[in-house]
Amino acid sequence: MFDFHMHSIVSFDGHDAPEAMVQAAVAAGLKEICFTDHIDYFANVEKQEWVFDTQVYNDAYDKLSHPALKIRRGLEFGIKPYNAPQLQEDLKRRQFDFVLGSVHFVDELDVYYKEYWDGKTQLEAERRYLEETLSCVQAHDGFDVLGHLTYISKARANPDPRPVSFDAHRELIDEILRELARKGKGMEINTSGVDRCGDFLPYDVYFRRFKELGGQIVTIGSDAHTASRVGQYAGRACDVLKDIFGYVCTFEDREPIFHKL
Repeated sequence: MFDFHMHSIVSFDGHDAPEAMVQAAVAAGLKEICFTDHIDYFANVEKQEWVFDTQVYNDAYDKLSHPALKIRRGLEFGIKPYNAPQLQEDLKRRQFDFVLGSVHFVDELDVYYKEYWDGKTQLEAERRYLEETLSCVQAHDGFDVLGHLTYISKARANPDPRPVSFDAHRELIDEILRELARKGKGMEINTSGVDRCGDFLPYDVYFRRFKELGGQIVTIGSDAHTASRVGQYAGRACDVLKDIFGYVCTFEDREPIFHKL
C-alpha cells in the first residue's frame, strides 16, 4: 500500500514530526510514502506564511530513512489560474519526486471557510469550485497529479458535507478529466473524505470516467496532517483502483511507476 499525500510539521498545518509519520506508515504496513508539504500563495499579500522553507524541508527529509519503507519527497502546490510561473520557480528549489496540484482558493476565498459559501447554494458553490479547477488545470503544466478534485466536499463550512455528485456536474467534470488525460496528468483518490463527507475525494465514478477519457495515472493519498491518519483507508482505495485500473502509481524523480494490484 502507498500514501502519496501527507504533511508533517514542515507544513504550516502539520502536527507531527516526519519521524512520527514514518513510524506510523511502517505500522500501517505501507510500502512507500511521499511527503507533500504545502506551498499556497495569497494574492496581494507580502508575507506568505503558507510556503515552506526549503532549508527546513531539506533538513527534515534528506537524511530520513527506514529499511522497511521507501520515502519520497514532494510538494502540494496550490494552483490558481495565474500562478503557473510561480510553480516553475518553486520547482527550482530542489529535486522533487512528486508534485500535487490542488485547488484550495476560488476567487481568492478559501473554500474551507464561511466567506466562500456566503450567498451561494450548495450546487453553485460546487460548480464555481469546479469551474476554477478547470481553469487551473488548463493553465498549469508543472504538476503531476491533481489532488482531491472534490476537496470542497470536506470543507469545514460546507452546510451539507457530501460527495460532489458526478451527475449534477457531469459536463464540467468531463472537461476537467479530459484535460488531465490530454496533458498526461494523474488524479488522486484522496481518502480524507471518508470520515468527513462519506466517500473518497473523488469517488469511484470519477475514476471510471477518467479511464474512459484516456486517463492512466492514479495515486492514493491520505492527506494526513497527523501521524494517526497516515495510510488511512489506503486498502479500500487500492480495492477501488484495482477494480478500475488494475494498478496504482507512485512517483520517483517526477516519473510515474505503475504497481499492479
